Formats: sequence, C-alpha cells, structure tokens
Amino acid sequence: MKPTILITGAGSGIGRGLAVSLAAQGHFVGITDFRTEAAQETCDIVRNQGHQAEALGLDVTDLTQISQMLAQNWPISVLINNAGLQCISTLEEFPIEKWDLLTSVMVKGTFQMTQALLPGMRERGFGRLIHIGSIHSLVASPFKSAYVAAKHAIVGFSKTVALETGNCDITSNVLCPAYVRTALVEKQIADQARTRNISEQEVVEKVMLAPCPKKRFIEIEELVWAVNFLISPLARNITGQTLVIDGGWTAQ
Repeated sequence: MKPTILITGAGSGIGRGLAVSLAAQGHFVGITDFRTEAAQETCDIVRNQGHQAEALGLDVTDLTQISQMLAQNWPISVLINNAGLQCISTLEEFPIEKWDLLTSVMVKGTFQMTQALLPGMRERGFGRLIHIGSIHSLVASPFKSAYVAAKHAIVGFSKTVALETGNCDITSNVLCPAYVRTALVEKQIADQARTRNISEQEVVEKVMLAPCPKKRFIEIEELVWAVNFLISPLARNITGQTLVIDGGWTAQ
C-alpha cells in the first residue's frame, strides 16, 4: 500500500504539480493551502482524473488550524513542507512585516508541521519528511534577504530532525531545485525586472538562467521523481541531505 502524503502550499505551483502527479501514481494526497479555494481547485483536478485526494485550508503558522488538520485522522506517512512565498526588495526598503511573514511561513511553518506529524510517523514505524528548499538554500541572490535566510534555515532544521529520527525508519531531506517555472517565479520575473530596471526576458536570460550551465528551468516531473526516490525503501539511509537539482549551478 502506497503511503499517504500531505503537501502544504499545494494550491498552485510546485505543490499543485506534486499533488497531481503523486496522486496519479496511486497515493492518497492531503492537499492544503492557506487559500482554501486554491486547495480545493487542486483537489478537483486530482479527482477529475480519477484519483484520491482531500483538500483543507491550512495556515501552517496557526497551531489551531494545524490541530484541526490532525483531526482529519489522515494516516500521513509523507510530509512535503512546500508552503512558501517571495518578496523582492532591497534590504533598506524590505518591509519588516514581509520579513516576518516569509520567515514565519517557511521556517516556523516547517517546524510546526513536522512537530505535529512526527509522532504519528513514529507510531506507524515509517515516515518521510521532504522539505522543499531552493537553490537559495545554498547560495544567495540580491533582493531576496528573507527568502534566502528562510531557505538556508530549512537545511539546518532538516539535519537536526534527521539526527533526532536516526533510531527509526524516518528520514528528513531537502530538495533544492533551481528555478521551476511556476506562478511564483513568473511574479519574480516581473518584480526583478522592475527592481533591476531591465526587461523580463533579460531577467530570465541574465539573472535566473545565467548561473545555470544547462540554461533550463527545472520541470515539475524532475521533482516528482526525486520525491518518489526519497519515499522509497531504497532511500531509508538517505537522511539529513540536500538533493540539489540545479543544472550545474553549484558546481561552479
């Protein structure tokens, strides 16, 4: 029997792509998002394709909502911490409320979801924690101070969880893709064009893909198969690691 998967931030982008693909492989997928209607939209896509999923509005920073999620009694064995957002701004002008929001969702939210679901994984004797990091978990870019700080923090958090779960069949790893062309990245293209005073095409060619020898965006399918490997029994000894899918960016 395939493990049940819960994905945060699955109302669009990477989360939606993972949900649709993993459900098509026979997994029951719990689809959560801060925007309830977006989570339901993803769920409808999955169900219309004949697969199993449930949708739930969930703010990963809110312990009350996390408790309500636990009350669904989904036997979650795989947690994909994907919820995230971006803000492009110079450091001097970076809004403090945006800094608080980004770090709260991506760092506190990852912590709280992991803390909530880890006991059930221990009881079932199996668990896979997959945190969606970024190339910016490893390197930095200008105008993304909160995002870079949060994504770096996720790597350290995952390593700590890996050490604390070394005595059972639970693993904790981070996927670090370079740019995946999603709605979030499309917005970044527009924001960076405005901040840098260049065209959107120049942002793609001279900013986003310039450090990448392959000169290609990452596809959702590449992330899906990385997830498939990490949740398999063959990956039981891969924990506390960062799996980098960056077209050679960090090889330089």
